[in-house]
Amino acid sequence: MQHLPGSPLGVGQIHITVGDIDASVGFYRDQIGAQFLFDVPGQDMAFLQIGGVRLYLGHSESSEFHSRPVLYLTVEDIETSYESMSDRGIAFAGPPEVVHRDDDHELWVAFTRDPDGNALAIMQERAPAVPMGN
Repeated sequence: MQHLPGSPLGVGQIHITVGDIDASVGFYRDQIGAQFLFDVPGQDMAFLQIGGVRLYLGHSESSEFHSRPVLYLTVEDIETSYESMSDRGIAFAGPPEVVHRDDDHELWVAFTRDPDGNALAIMQERAPAVPMGN
């Protein structure tokens, strides 16, 4: 794949519009397992880390910057993560399921929502249990 001069190296930060900073920090830190980095005293802003991406939880001053991302969080073992996160109070829409399969891999996901209704999923790509065509 060609790398264009000056193109981005990756995703550094994602803003998620939230209504209650404390509830959202608790969800992402205590239930999802994100690392809390810092908050900004006197402002409704908090920052957490998941892998190499920083999450910025905050209010939007303008509807122009109101975000509704769908986060897909990569996990090592989706069944273990699903059970562990469920035990920590996360209500998933259903158990992990295959949403895509080809000769090389299966994509497994399980969806939930944060306290503000933002959709997120845990996901795992793995070798197919049964190769296609067999």
